[in-house]
Amino acid sequence: MKILLPPSETKRPGGAGAPLDLDRLALPALRDRRRAVADALVGLAGDPTLAQRVLKLSDKQAGDIAHNRELLTAPTMPAVDRYTGVLYDALDATSLSSASRRWLAGHVWIHSAPLGPVGALDGIPAYRLAAGTSLPGIPPLRRHWAEATSAAIASEEPDFVLDLRSEAYVALGPIPADVDSSYVRVVTEHGKALNHFNKKSKGMLVRALAEDRPRIASLRALRTWAESRGVVLRDSSERATLELVVAE
Repeated sequence: MKILLPPSETKRPGGAGAPLDLDRLALPALRDRRRAVADALVGLAGDPTLAQRVLKLSDKQAGDIAHNRELLTAPTMPAVDRYTGVLYDALDATSLSSASRRWLAGHVWIHSAPLGPVGALDGIPAYRLAAGTSLPGIPPLRRHWAEATSAAIASEEPDFVLDLRSEAYVALGPIPADVDSSYVRVVTEHGKALNHFNKKSKGMLVRALAEDRPRIASLRALRTWAESRGVVLRDSSERATLELVVAE
């Protein structure tokens, strides 16, 4: 099984890893696409006024442009540790055992805007880029990433993909129709969609999986594990969609 997570706008600063190495990231078929976005982002940072406008940053956020300027030279840290916010606070990967972190490395991709999906333990720098941004010199990110990312996912031949991304990131790399997958929505028992608890519940789900390290190669196997954990996953009226049911 592979799990696709969204990134977070908020990120932990610093890092102790070597600078970004595009040749060492998961889904290596995306290398040229990654280089194009990275170069565009670094180039844009050379004009702070334009960068602030393109990235839609407030004056208070303008300092993030420096992260983009140093994208290829700044220290890195594992992607799952770089991101903060509700989902990643609930996942709390830094407190997991070494075995659980290795499980994350083998089973989790985090879908970043500048690099596409990367492995949970792939080293990445801090950056500022949202899924809906159009960078000078390259096509809009959806057009730049979607087809190439879908093809890269298919080339990995995953048995089953659990898609926990937001819709904006699904658009940057839809799961191919011939890959067995389920998209997850977080709802209450009565089917009410949740916002705040959406990210928290997804983080808790991935943490539980990392703690148990189950062998899952199908939706049926995922359901069996979920039942053993008291996690409620039920079919949705939408095709290839699961509802993760949580208390209000």
